[in-house]
Amino acid sequence: MMLKGVLITESLRPGGELSGIPLIAVKLSRIEADSATAGQPGRWTLLDFEAAETDAEALADALAGCLASTGGWYVNYNTSTEAFVVFAGRVFRYPRGDAAGRTKVKEYARSVGVPDTQLDWDD
Repeated sequence: MMLKGVLITESLRPGGELSGIPLIAVKLSRIEADSATAGQPGRWTLLDFEAAETDAEALADALAGCLASTGGWYVNYNTSTEAFVVFAGRVFRYPRGDAAGRTKVKEYARSVGVPDTQLDWDD
């Protein structure tokens, strides 16, 4: 089984590096970010990716270590049973479809500057 997610490449901190986890690039696109905050650029590069579900925890740890701690950035991805939402230094995971788990992540996201318009991940 493969996990699926999206990384906004601008969310990586300067000097940050995501390595050691094999990712399959499914799509690379550039968009105008209608919901960008003052701390985010107006154009984003999106990397839609897949990875082995067995790498889900290692990927979360690696992302938590390379995401920018300012700007309200996060990465989300799903395994067949769990949703992962990763911030700089913080990893959340909950059973897919679990409203209480999603609410907890949204509360944290707001506390680090993620606007409601960006709380739109799938789980």
